[in-house]
Formats: sequence, structure tokens, C-alpha cells
Amino acid sequence: MAEAPGGGEKTEDASSRKLGKAREQGQVAKSMEIPSVFVLLAGVIALRVFAPMIYKNCLAMLDHTLRFEKVPALTDADVISLFFRYSEIMFLMLIPILAAVSLAAFASTIFQVGFHISWEAIQPKLSKLNPISGLMQKFSSRSLVELVKSVFKLVIVFAVAWFAVKGEMNDIIRLYDNSIPFILLYIMKLSFKIVIRVLLVMALLAILDYAYQKWKFLEDQKMTKQEVKDEFKQTEGDPQVKSKIRQIQAQAARQRMMADVPKADVVVTNPTRLAVAVQYDGKSMDAPMVIAKGAGAVAANIRRIAEESGVPLVENKELARNLYSMVDIGQAVPPDLFQAVAELLAYVYKLKGKSL
Repeated sequence: MAEAPGGGEKTEDASSRKLGKAREQGQVAKSMEIPSVFVLLAGVIALRVFAPMIYKNCLAMLDHTLRFEKVPALTDADVISLFFRYSEIMFLMLIPILAAVSLAAFASTIFQVGFHISWEAIQPKLSKLNPISGLMQKFSSRSLVELVKSVFKLVIVFAVAWFAVKGEMNDIIRLYDNSIPFILLYIMKLSFKIVIRVLLVMALLAILDYAYQKWKFLEDQKMTKQEVKDEFKQTEGDPQVKSKIRQIQAQAARQRMMADVPKADVVVTNPTRLAVAVQYDGKSMDAPMVIAKGAGAVAANIRRIAEESGVPLVENKELARNLYSMVDIGQAVPPDLFQAVAELLAYVYKLKGKSL
């Protein structure tokens, strides 16, 4: 089991936050075998498609170079002109292949890790020039795995190529009795056959390597229990601090609630455990509203403020329980309690000489 530098086993899967931070630093799970397969496949397909064009251009170049109607007297200007002319022809022949290979390399990277530019990864760092750390990386377990993988891949590719050629040995031996165009065409077909077989093997190796690289990356990114706790504190906040904030918020809400008690028309009590303050304004409200409620010490404060403000206290155990459990502060009384609250308000208004 991997251990963290500061101690402790890395037993927890990496969080999305840590994986995102690693991605910003250019650390992602990717296999170098997949780009190799994509590039080789794109190059072979491009050669197959553009082979006639390349063949014609090569013949035209050779014909122009080797056809002497007279002994040429080449000057420096003629040599430079020929150089640029042949360079242009070579460039036009190779540009489709180079474009296909470049596009394949780019697509293979996008296929593995998506499109993301890590500026932090490309920043120059003096630590990268440390010869000691570089030497240690050369002899690390990762380097050993890469060496074994490269040797294995080389052996597999050589074996595939050998068996492909071995199966064609009888035809190869008799090639001398054929024309040059036939020999060239046969060599191209055999080469294409070998490359396709090698590609199939390399594709399988690339899939296995990608699975290994992803597993290795996730293993390296694992976290200790302490790291998980520290990250949770950084993202969600310290539980003690959050609890203190909630206490402050609850206290502020309680103070605002207590400030609304003098506006109530009546306070329904249980009679000592619960207290619910109800307000009704026929001009602005469709139904009576609970503006304060509480139990225990909070209920005692509501009753005290109500008495000091001249708000009537009415004992109704069932109504107090229903209002306390069914209605939140700032909400209207539900239809089920309309009748009971209306009768209570009518009683209070009668005492005050008011009407609903």
C-alpha cells in the first residue's frame, strides 16, 4: 500500500478536487502507445491514398534529373534553383502525410485526456534541471516498467513481422524473375500487410497500457484519511466554525423574530411550553400569518415581550401545538386551521372592540 511522504497509508480514492488540481499541473492518465498507434495508422493510410501521386512525382523528378540532352553546365544559380524546385516537390508530396500524422497525434491526445492546456506544466522550473532527481527517475520503478514494456513490444513486433515475411519466403525467392514494377508493387503490398498486423498487435498493447496507466495514476493520486479531512475543511469549512456561524445566524433570526412579536394580534400558548404569535391585516394579507414561535425559553421570551407590548395571550393547547408544528415563521395559516384561528382573532378583536 502506498504511503504519503508525511506518513500514513494512502487508502482513500482521490477526490475530484485533487484530480482537477493534478490536471491543472499536467498530471493525467495517458499512454504513449495510443499516439504511436494513431500516428502509424494515419501514416499508413495516407501513404496508401497518396502513393500514386508520390510515385508520379518521384518519377518526374528522376526523369528531369537523369535525362541529359547535353552535358549540363550548372552554375550556382542553377543549383539553387534546382534545390528549391525539388524541395517544393518533396514538400507537396509529404505535406498530406505530415498533416495526417499531426492530426492523428493531436486526436489521440484529445481522445485520452480531452482538450486542456496546462500552463503550469510548461513553465520553466529549475528543479527540472536537477541531475540527481533526473538520475533517480531513470532508475525508478516506473522507468523499469517502461523498459520492460518497450522490450516486450519490440519482441512482439519483430515476431509478427518475422512470421509475416516467413509466410512469403517462397514468393520472395522467385521475385528475381519478375519486372521491377512488379517487385516494387509486391514489396509495397507485403509492407502494408506487415504494418497492418503490427498495428493490430500495437493496438492491443496500447489498450492494455492505457488501462495500466490509468490504474497507476489513480493509485498515485490516492489520499490518506488525514488529507481527506484537511481537504474537506478547506472546501466545506471547519465544522466547528460552521457550527458557530449557524449559531450566530440562528441568534440573529431569533432577535428579528422577537422584534416582530409586538406587531402580533394574539399569542397562542400551551400555556408554558409553546408560544405562537399570529398577525392579521385584512388590507395586506389573504390569511393570518405566524410571525414568531418558540418552545421552552424562547416561548417564555415571546410571552414576556407580548405582555410588555400589550399583545393578548390566549391559552389553546391544541391550536398552539398545530400552529407550532405545521406553520413556519413568515407563512400563512393553512386552510385546516382557518376556522380555529378566525374564532380566536374574533374573540381578541371583540375584547379590543375591533372587527375582522
